Amino acid sequence: MLVVKLGGSAGIDPAFTLDDLAELSQEEKIVFVHGANAVLDEWTRRLGREPRLVESSTGQVSRFTDRETMDLMLAVYAGLVNKRLVEGLQARGVNAVGLAALDGRIARGPRKDTLRAIENGKPKVLRGDYAGSIEEVDPSLLLLLLDHGYLPVLTPPALSYGGEAINVDGDKLSLQLALALQADALVILSNTPGLLRDLSDPASLIREIDVADEMSIQAAMAAARGRMKKKVEAGCRAVRAGIGQVVFADARVPQPIRRALAGEGTVLLARSPIGVRS
Repeated sequence: MLVVKLGGSAGIDPAFTLDDLAELSQEEKIVFVHGANAVLDEWTRRLGREPRLVESSTGQVSRFTDRETMDLMLAVYAGLVNKRLVEGLQARGVNAVGLAALDGRIARGPRKDTLRAIENGKPKVLRGDYAGSIEEVDPSLLLLLLDHGYLPVLTPPALSYGGEAINVDGDKLSLQLALALQADALVILSNTPGLLRDLSDPASLIREIDVADEMSIQAAMAAARGRMKKKVEAGCRAVRAGIGQVVFADARVPQPIRRALAGEGTVLLARSPIGVRS
């Protein structure tokens, strides 16, 4: 079992990933998770608004998701981008099915109506946010599809306990799915070769993060910028929880998934026993 996450940043043509998925799906079961940040930003601006990104006290960047933004997120993530990826897989002979994480209650958790953030350098309390976290994953629908030869294509939003669509982090969604499905590997593809010490220098790639070494984790977190911090956190949690292989890799090269599984990118592992914990 393999979980693959394709980031939604600018500069990513999904064709290489779709080609790789088409080949690999003949050999093993795969759940494909995707984002759509760049397309959501584009459509937000088309409607005359600017995307509202805020930063937490720990430096993590997230989108403030008011009701109007959630409506647009449903249209872009679960509609336009999801169905275009399904279309691409179908064209390659893969019987793909597009879903949002709220479908079938795949992923559920609490909505966080109030968001404490730093915006324009000032601390603020923002209300009316349709964001949340994932506390429960039910893989039943995904397993049903996989057992009948379908390839699930999954994206946020998830479902709140109150039955509302909530914005959740796609990398953390991938982590929780990998755990629930007892996946052998988790591959997170983006528009960089992996975790870079210097974003302008591909040669500064950090090739390994030893999750059993606190110094290694601290160095990785220090190098991570913006949303990459969430990727590092999710990847470390996945290794600690027993996922055998976690890799951050480049989506912009041929056979990106195969390359990642062969060790190209940033590989997260535990050099010494750390126990298994969530």
